[in-house]
Amino acid sequence: MSTGRGIGQDHLTIPEKLTQISWPFLVLLMMVAAVGFVSLYSAAGGHVDPWAGKQAVRFCFGLIGLVIVALVDIRFWMKLAYPAYALGILLLIYVDIRGHIGMGAQRWINVGFLQLQPSEVMKIMTVLALARFFHASTPEDVRNPLYLLAPLGLVALPTVFVLIQPDLGTALTILIVSGAMFFIAGVQYWIFGAVIAGGLALLPVAWHFLHDYQKKRVLIFLDPESDPLGAGYHITQSKIALGSGGIFGKGFLQGSQSHLNFLPEKQTDFIFTLFTEEWGLMGGLFLMGLFAMIIAYGYFISFSCQNQFGRLLSMGVVINFFVYVFINMGMVMGLLPVVGVPLPMISYGGTAMLSVLFGFGLLMSSHVHRDVKFTRRGLDMA
Repeated sequence: MSTGRGIGQDHLTIPEKLTQISWPFLVLLMMVAAVGFVSLYSAAGGHVDPWAGKQAVRFCFGLIGLVIVALVDIRFWMKLAYPAYALGILLLIYVDIRGHIGMGAQRWINVGFLQLQPSEVMKIMTVLALARFFHASTPEDVRNPLYLLAPLGLVALPTVFVLIQPDLGTALTILIVSGAMFFIAGVQYWIFGAVIAGGLALLPVAWHFLHDYQKKRVLIFLDPESDPLGAGYHITQSKIALGSGGIFGKGFLQGSQSHLNFLPEKQTDFIFTLFTEEWGLMGGLFLMGLFAMIIAYGYFISFSCQNQFGRLLSMGVVINFFVYVFINMGMVMGLLPVVGVPLPMISYGGTAMLSVLFGFGLLMSSHVHRDVKFTRRGLDMA
């Protein structure tokens, strides 16, 4: 029985698999999480409670879970893709019917130790299902528009249920990440053009179905000064805090906008603003550099996979992480409308933290089992 690379990688022992894990990648994750702990400690006025301590515990459990997920054979995750997707849909249906309402939206399920947000979990489940579907597809399949109806349904279903909550930011994230996976799978350009054109044509209809507060967010994005003390308050204060940090910041625990409570949601959506007010442009660039290294590392891992499922899954996880970062930072800088997307591993939130780490566990499983080759049905290749 072989224990080498290639097909023999099936038979690696747990210690051998542990050596295949990219530990420098995990160090990068820990560095980003440390920035989050420091920021949440500051947001609480120099106290571990109520945010930093809980976030640290969640990260530790999530990191252990990441390693466990990484050690599981990549083909197991492929077989689990559709059942996991179905479970995610059931959770979305449940939360739309009986979920906990907070901040005007029905997004959470109270499971005792955690306020579970199924829409965050569904981001990864959708990536997993699409990777499974396109793994079994041939180049001829993906060039057939009718063949794409099934994966479009996989994307449309969670998007609709998330919009019902309502959660426009998460719905947009699912659409963007899924679109990127369609592109990676080899879908023809003209199909993207047709979908984008159709989407633009439906914008007036979509506008009609937006809630009043969502319409206000878009209008404030176009003209923040139109209501500086109302709907535009968040982004106005965010810009003031970003600018007041200067090059090197005001110093740890010295941010006036955040500690005098001018900055709303400083522990969640606008935590990057709190961080840059205290650590300045250099601190912001440092954090962005860490994010960039994680994304680059993830792309490298995806390119090293010898099976299509691992490549698609890894790329989807990395793109999902990038969209998180891009939307949140663009939002707090006033470059995008405020849509309530957290900054991964920095913003306070259990489900977002654990779902991101679970996704990175799948990424690492693809890396550990990168030389395992199997057929479109997941069987060993001789």
